[in-house]
Amino acid sequence: MAQGKITIFSGNGRGKSSAAFGRALTRASQGERTVIIQFLKGSGMAESAFLKRLEPEIKLFRFEKCLRDYQDRSEQERREEAEKIRNGLQFARKVLSAGQCDLLVLDEVLEVISNNIISVEQLREICKDHRGVDVILTGKHLDPEICTFADEILEISPVPFKAF
Repeated sequence: MAQGKITIFSGNGRGKSSAAFGRALTRASQGERTVIIQFLKGSGMAESAFLKRLEPEIKLFRFEKCLRDYQDRSEQERREEAEKIRNGLQFARKVLSAGQCDLLVLDEVLEVISNNIISVEQLREICKDHRGVDVILTGKHLDPEICTFADEILEISPVPFKAF
């Protein structure tokens, strides 16, 4: 079985999720199956006819229901959403262990860690047995410990425009 790679898109720039989605579209165009699980995205990519047309090659999942930013929620809402996020990560573990896709994108999972919903070690456990599946992790805040189990890290940063 092929060895899957773990890739990270991180940094202060915009486009981390877009880069991951671009890879998903590329893989889908090659007949491969992609699962995207979004975390902490508010409304994220809302249900649409367009998303349905991407299936079965690309399947998008969101386990959260609240549209407000995680930090703007009450303590009770954060606990409820954190439980839904952990359920989404358990789903990711099942997808990986069953080999249900060729590429798994965990969009904004690095923010799940920075918000103390799961630990780096819990993410490592989810990713450790990816059975030849490529995994993409996105988010602004990259804990250095995550770098120890990544194969590729891409930093997306804004470049100041300088007039000539």
